[in-house]
Amino acid sequence: MSAPSQLSKDPHNNYFDFGAARQVPETHTWEGLYEHPLVDGGVGAAEDAVPVVDLRDPHAAEAVARASEQWGTFLLEGHGIPSELLARVEARIASVFALPASEKMRAARQDGQSHGYGLPPIASYFPKTTWSEGYTLSPANLRAELRKIWPDAGEDYRHFCDVMEEFDRQMLAVVDKLTVLFLAALGVAGVEAGRKFVETMSETVTMHINWYPKCPDPKRTLGLATHTDSGFFTFLMQSHVSGLQLFRRGPDRWVGVPPGALIVNIGDLFQILTNGRFRSTYHRAVVNRDSTRVSMAYHLGPPADAKVAPLREAVGGGKPAYRTVTWREYFLVRKEAFTTGGSALQMVSLSPGDHDDDGDGADQISEISS
Repeated sequence: MSAPSQLSKDPHNNYFDFGAARQVPETHTWEGLYEHPLVDGGVGAAEDAVPVVDLRDPHAAEAVARASEQWGTFLLEGHGIPSELLARVEARIASVFALPASEKMRAARQDGQSHGYGLPPIASYFPKTTWSEGYTLSPANLRAELRKIWPDAGEDYRHFCDVMEEFDRQMLAVVDKLTVLFLAALGVAGVEAGRKFVETMSETVTMHINWYPKCPDPKRTLGLATHTDSGFFTFLMQSHVSGLQLFRRGPDRWVGVPPGALIVNIGDLFQILTNGRFRSTYHRAVVNRDSTRVSMAYHLGPPADAKVAPLREAVGGGKPAYRTVTWREYFLVRKEAFTTGGSALQMVSLSPGDHDDDGDGADQISEISS
């Protein structure tokens, strides 16, 4: 069997050939994966049914607020992205990971880089390797980045870039619609506020495409380790193979997300921005024996050095629950939290008597777009 790969840690290590694997090696074996029960989150699951928001619903803002407060995630319907385009995106993602290892490794992420081929940067915080491959891309630099894999810029290159750029255009329109609903739910009014917020996020969009191959012993490994997203919010496009699970408390359990839908996850910085009203959600991806699975995470957040603090509208007459923080700083806090087993959000929280020297949520959207 091929030697295990640590692509996110050392892209020069040997490539792990998932197709040739007949067992899960120790490097990919995770303990305690099934300490909590798994329940179905589909329609008819009563309190465990993952909430659904339909953008065509005149009461969508209220549905967004409920889902963001109670779950930190929801399935998005009525978004207007053609199913035919989503099918093409899925097919193109699968085609990238089907390339020979020598071609994919030309784009291997180097230490300190956020973009490129390999496991997500977050994977370096864990002692075990996940049963997956990934590629992080910036829409702004898509064509230049992908020349690493397709240096001749041939037909496959053009098809992949065209499909991803079309998907990005469609997604930005959905982001615009959903941002209006988020801000309305928070009591932030005005077209200008929404426009500035979307412009802020559009500068930092990243796409992370994922491939979860068939696994000979799926009970022993993970496709993606349990985590919360760090930014504002993430759209997840997943194929029709199940694998995404959400962690819920009271009692502790994993909720399986119905496959095939477009999913929205609240991130840590949005929890800070809303002063804890909207909650980020812990989630993970599992693998299975019979089918491969692909997904794409479309991440949105502020510029790395923009200050993020609880909005004035979210604080109201109370006190900020979190101190002002930049995304760059929060990454460092998050790394320390992974190392120590702590909570990054707890590490930037304020007790009732604390004072934030950077202000208390000063100037609405302008605070995060400066």
